[in-house]
Amino acid sequence: MIERQPFDLNAYVHGIETRPCFVCGLVNNDPAFFHHRVFEDDETIIFLSKYPTLPGYCLVCPREHREDLARDMSTDEYLRLQGKIHILSRALKRVFDAERIYVLSLGSQQANSHLHFHVVPLPSGVPLEEQQYYALMAEHGVLQIPDDQMAEMAARIAEAYLTALIDRG
Repeated sequence: MIERQPFDLNAYVHGIETRPCFVCGLVNNDPAFFHHRVFEDDETIIFLSKYPTLPGYCLVCPREHREDLARDMSTDEYLRLQGKIHILSRALKRVFDAERIYVLSLGSQQANSHLHFHVVPLPSGVPLEEQQYYALMAEHGVLQIPDDQMAEMAARIAEAYLTALIDRG
């Protein structure tokens, strides 16, 4: 298992308060906002987190800059996005020995305002006291996964995603 390394939360918070939207940067192929992509289509982009607390930690976002789930998305758009989250959850179950898939939406008007969902596989066997919020909090450290391993992980998840998409019919 990859051990967590300390995370500089103050530097991260300063960065997200002062930099442009990282999701829009990724969508526009700005190298400063590179993330390993898992899936994308005209509406959605799915990619690995740069600061994973667990292997396979993904983010799912609308490609278009949307900030408010209730105000900025139609019901149909939201349901299509949630459908992709469900497919990703099935893919993550296939790739990782996950006992649960965590899904949550974070961000605010102050930072990381682009609507995004965190979709994270919890491996089987993680002690209860290291599950749930504890498992997701960067304050407890992040995994330092080499770039080549991140690329390979994204490819494995992408393949499982396409299989799950086909299985769904």
